[in-house]
Amino acid sequence: MLVADRYRLQVCVGRGGMGEVWRATDEVLGRDVAVKLMLGHEHDPSAADRFRMEAQTAARLSHPHVVGVFDFGTWDGKLYLVMELVAGDSLAGDRGRSVVLGAEQVATVAAHAAAGLAAAHRQGVVHRDIKPGNLLMDADGTVKLADFGIARFVDDPSAGLTTTGQIVGTGLYLAPERALGQPASPASDVYSLGCVLYQLLTGQTPFRADTATALLYQHIDTPPAPPRQLGVPMPAAFEAYLLSLLAKQPEQRPTAQAIADWFSSGAWRDQPMPLPQAVPSQPAPHGMPPGSTPQGAPRTPPHGVPPRAVPQHQATPPHQAAPLHQAAAAHQGAPHSVRPTAPHPAVAPGGAAGPNAVPGPVHGGPVAHAPVAHAPVAHAPQQRSRRVQPQPAENPLAAISRRRPRRTAAVAGAVAFVVFLLIGMAWLS
Repeated sequence: MLVADRYRLQVCVGRGGMGEVWRATDEVLGRDVAVKLMLGHEHDPSAADRFRMEAQTAARLSHPHVVGVFDFGTWDGKLYLVMELVAGDSLAGDRGRSVVLGAEQVATVAAHAAAGLAAAHRQGVVHRDIKPGNLLMDADGTVKLADFGIARFVDDPSAGLTTTGQIVGTGLYLAPERALGQPASPASDVYSLGCVLYQLLTGQTPFRADTATALLYQHIDTPPAPPRQLGVPMPAAFEAYLLSLLAKQPEQRPTAQAIADWFSSGAWRDQPMPLPQAVPSQPAPHGMPPGSTPQGAPRTPPHGVPPRAVPQHQATPPHQAAPLHQAAAAHQGAPHSVRPTAPHPAVAPGGAAGPNAVPGPVHGGPVAHAPVAHAPVAHAPQQRSRRVQPQPAENPLAAISRRRPRRTAAVAGAVAFVVFLLIGMAWLS
């Protein structure tokens, strides 16, 4: 059969209630194509105009994940649409059996299908009939969206319901707002895509019911069961993101472009975020170990201590050796009770003498202390360092009075008696 004196039909690859799809050959360009013949449009006088408008809209979509549209016309009283032939099968399965894929393959389907939807949404086109039968996968695993715009008036001319209240075509993937009679939007395509991904993972649609009305109410009110509760092995991030596609409110669903980016990035694998790169430390001067401070360079005060409030000395537990300056002060009067020790370097501000070593100010290496043979010395509480004022020389008379108080009192009494005696003699004369 030759359609429009150009497309030779070879074999029927699909048939529906209102049309059929044929594998054909374009004898003008010598390539394989898919020809869709629309049937039954004579009962709708405006069907030809609507079909032409939708075909023109689909023809503007040029994207790797969208089935391309090549031609449109009328032949033998039938509308036909010539499309790209995808060498593969749809995701609808055979003989009513649902296709079940692993998380890796479903993530690929999600990324490809969402990328195609994003391209359509940027052109203001809403698919309105996302379902497994409209997702075609070729031999390389690439997924393409088919029937853009055509299914809107073929399968769902209004809000998804006929006048008798029956769901037309794809009620299993119908968005809640469409079930309420609201017009379709890009968010409606996202919800339908979420239903398809759910089915590919679990082997069943999110909602099932015996009647069309009960199914609509489930789309509107009932939350879907998480796939992992049904025994599906999948990452938690994948499940949480999939459930966000099935949100009841359209504004709570991600956009198609966001879905494509998220699945393409591999975030669905629950991979941890990379740690921030460490800032490289400054190289130490030649001949100095890393982490040491050059002589004369200011040291950084401890966390939480102001620079001028860093204590010069810290108390040492009784079982440890006393700091150098305290030990010297405590044994100033007993030089023979201290063993000779090697000279110690000064302790850095804020440091405390440890039991065995003190950090050196220049080389940073530990310096060993010889044990001090004396009784434990009580240490004064930690206090801030202050400048020591020079003490004035002591009066000799005060020193004598402090050492011999009784003799000093006797001498003072004798001197007072003599003074009063002299005063009395001078007054009588």
